[in-house]
Amino acid sequence: MSSGQATKGKQKKVTLSLFCPRFHRAVELIGRRWTGAVIRALCAGSRGFNELLATIPGLSDRLLTERLRELEGEKIVRREVLPGPPVRVQYSLTERGIELEPTIRTIGAWAERWIVPKGAR
Repeated sequence: MSSGQATKGKQKKVTLSLFCPRFHRAVELIGRRWTGAVIRALCAGSRGFNELLATIPGLSDRLLTERLRELEGEKIVRREVLPGPPVRVQYSLTERGIELEPTIRTIGAWAERWIVPKGAR
């Protein structure tokens, strides 16, 4: 067994480095307020702006706009203008965004197991 690896059954477990700039940047991006909720909502499929607002309680239109622009800039979300009338805008996950879905599901399962909802203590 090489240094930094341990075996458990047939799986190899690689020791994580203490700091990884890419990991740090990814966590900072996804961990921004409301970003995870926006990505999770889009995992279910394309949504319009108002659909996203209705899906995520407490999210303001200003913050939703800001998060969608950030995610667009990171090529995680695609913005598509649909011809009208009325002209509509749909948001969906790009290939990069779709690859986040298993991670979002895993975090959701972890949260269901370990996070106590506010007021339920």
